[in-house]
Amino acid sequence: MTSMLQRLLDSLIRVGSLEVATASGPCFTVGDGNGPPIAIRFETRAAELRFLRDPEMELGELYMEGAIAIVRGDLPDVLHLGLRNTATLEGSRWLSLLSRLRLLLRRIHQNNTLLRARANVAHHYNIDDRLYALFLDADRQYSCAYFEDVQDTLDDAQLAKKRHLAAKLLVEPGQSALDIGCGWGGMGLYLARNCGARVTGVTLSSEQLGVAQARARAQNLAEQAEFRLQDYRETRGRFDRIVSVGMFEHVGVSFFDDYFRKIADLLADDGVALVHTITRTDGPGVTNPWITKHIFPGGYIPAMSEVLPSIERAGLIATDIEILQLHYAETLKAWRERFMTRRAEAAAIYDERFCRMWEFYLAGSEACFRLGQHVNCQFQLTKKVGVVPMTRSYIAERERALRSREKTGAEDLRMAGE
Repeated sequence: MTSMLQRLLDSLIRVGSLEVATASGPCFTVGDGNGPPIAIRFETRAAELRFLRDPEMELGELYMEGAIAIVRGDLPDVLHLGLRNTATLEGSRWLSLLSRLRLLLRRIHQNNTLLRARANVAHHYNIDDRLYALFLDADRQYSCAYFEDVQDTLDDAQLAKKRHLAAKLLVEPGQSALDIGCGWGGMGLYLARNCGARVTGVTLSSEQLGVAQARARAQNLAEQAEFRLQDYRETRGRFDRIVSVGMFEHVGVSFFDDYFRKIADLLADDGVALVHTITRTDGPGVTNPWITKHIFPGGYIPAMSEVLPSIERAGLIATDIEILQLHYAETLKAWRERFMTRRAEAAAIYDERFCRMWEFYLAGSEACFRLGQHVNCQFQLTKKVGVVPMTRSYIAERERALRSREKTGAEDLRMAGE
């Protein structure tokens, strides 16, 4: 068993240094010896066998179960090392075969029909709402923040994200705005309060819907901001502005065309849409199987080469594409640090296994962005040219104006019930 494990890890870890202690006692080291030394220990021979069979799935499983111990370094160190060496996956014929098989099956795993999409959202978002209060900002923005300065607090960076999106949307008072995947309502309420928009927000999470509606009432915006439990595919009407933040990752590769055609159908002829989403930098791929099972069933982070053809087929024009490098890495770092600070509270809500799962999710996601495997993109879309200004100077101008409104409007970021 030890020799098999060493051969596999030799083929995977080419850069860095990883010391491995086996359950039966022998130790070995893999990598080129550069970088900080990291050490792990397999607690049982069964854990070693499971890892040999499918390390992409089983590393997270075994960490959740406490069947792998980190002896030197910490979880982010281990995941950073593993992801740095992802390209060497081809060193194992079996793992290469697994990867190709998952690519062939990805449309099945992402078959997000109306019924399945609702179940997928419930898996992640209809959990105990107290969990999200432990690590998100006060406005509960569960997507990439916008760090105008790396020293910004998470709350400041999430407020800057909403301001940045609103500036690109060119919202005028009285215009109608649709928020696809509105979450707890923060973006929609920002557009209503600071831009004077008439907002409709749609979500598939009953938990998020209740909070968004309560917040609208608490801020006297219920007449101006309506939130619905509704799939974007069932939404009707015409909107001057459409925004979708952190939702496209849940659409599924088979539904990209449907998604953008729906935006085109809902968008006014002189309207502006903005899609804020994660993209992968290494071309089309598959979602990590552990993430699919435990965190985002049906989810998929697309390559830009998969997004733009669907935009074109929908008859939409990409008028601005902005790449946010490392902003999500900093966001996830802040989330992980906040979660770890209040980890005992999370364990009281759920249990130790859940906490280890959440740590693995946050640390692994941060490593993906830190190493440049994922970035965040903002796609500004219109149906014709001339709708947005010819240069990007309007973005900073509108951000300055919005910042002034935020100060005079005394924006209340508290969640309903807090």
